[in-house]
Amino acid sequence: MAHVDTLICARWIVPIEPEGAVLEHHAIAIRDGRIVAIEPENQARERFTAVRVIARPTHVLLPGFVNAHTHAAMSLLRGAAESGRFDHWLKHEVWPLEQRWLDAEYVRDGTELAIADMITSGTTCFADMHLFPEVVAQTAAAAKIRACIASPIVDFPSVWAGSTDEYLDKGLKLHDEYRNDPLIATLLAPYAPWAVSDATLSRVQRLADELESPVAMHVNEAASDNAPGAERAIARLERLGLLSPLLTAIHMVHVNDDDLARAAQGGISIVHCPQSNLKLGNGIARIAAFRQHGINVTLGTDGAASNNDLSMLDEVRTAALLANGTARPGEPAMSAHDWLNVATLAGARALCLADQIGSLVPGKWADLCCIDLNRPHTQPVHDPAAQILYAVSRDQVSDVWVAGRALLENGTLTQLDVADVMRRAQLWQARISGSHS
Repeated sequence: MAHVDTLICARWIVPIEPEGAVLEHHAIAIRDGRIVAIEPENQARERFTAVRVIARPTHVLLPGFVNAHTHAAMSLLRGAAESGRFDHWLKHEVWPLEQRWLDAEYVRDGTELAIADMITSGTTCFADMHLFPEVVAQTAAAAKIRACIASPIVDFPSVWAGSTDEYLDKGLKLHDEYRNDPLIATLLAPYAPWAVSDATLSRVQRLADELESPVAMHVNEAASDNAPGAERAIARLERLGLLSPLLTAIHMVHVNDDDLARAAQGGISIVHCPQSNLKLGNGIARIAAFRQHGINVTLGTDGAASNNDLSMLDEVRTAALLANGTARPGEPAMSAHDWLNVATLAGARALCLADQIGSLVPGKWADLCCIDLNRPHTQPVHDPAAQILYAVSRDQVSDVWVAGRALLENGTLTQLDVADVMRRAQLWQARISGSHS
């Protein structure tokens, strides 16, 4: 018999690959953090001896969700900025609060709170964009979650960096520090086309190509991102060589057919953030058109200041309902399996991690989410993928593993002191609220 570390036996497994598959009464064998085999449970129990056998008889097992865009530390502003319109929300509520409070301690405490939120709703990998990215990386590494940490780049000073050169130098330092880390990857993140010059974007493009580093950027989030008569953002990024499979364009709400043709030609990915777009009044992205152009579409929650939670279960449901409700006659419908792909493997692809995570395939990291379907509102189970998409609530997430390590076990966080995380969040709430009075 072969020896493995863990054998997880589940009622259903939705591996994402092959497409549309649902495996019943199967088991996943894990050794050294990676998937060794997925086999019928009886066969697996005969073939493997495991240090630990975990039985989940009423559960569905699937890849952990990939949150392809968030601002984790903004969880400390959950409910603090509620004007509901993007321009006023950003410039007159969020930026003043961040200018007053943002430092390394704020980022650490907010990121820990966000990680607790994400793990308990099934996320195993998140892409973050925030100042003090080295603190985000340290916090994620300590929590044992997988993360892609973006180094922000703008052409104006902040509390973290005083010049474009300093932003880029700090980003390169972060990349070098984590280049061989099994859990932490890095991205380059020019904040948005309007925040950086052509010269800065050209430097980013050269660095991305040299380092083979993904690039994340807010693109066409608001109608104001494309001034009448000016060069459109997508055309500008194409001219500067940034439209490539390394680019994840976040939001992409306000686009025309020419934008989509250029984006498809470049091979970019698009991160759809439907709840944030709706809440801030930015509109509805054209998901059907993106997919018709062959563009890789994935999902992000954005930050908790504009969402207000970081649950990918909520995000994927909102995305599916919006797509169904706004579909035009003749547009093909996306299945529940399609949407689970968007929330897992497509996110891994956008972050250049699809060969490592995003589906349950032997050789990939064992990044898993387990959901208990034994509830009145998720019975009977005709299709576990449909139950996950349209019926499951986040409190049904029972277990989460990253690289085979349990981060959530029977509903309990194993790597975070949740009472301490919430105590610090409440201290921040008192400070921030006190500054208003």
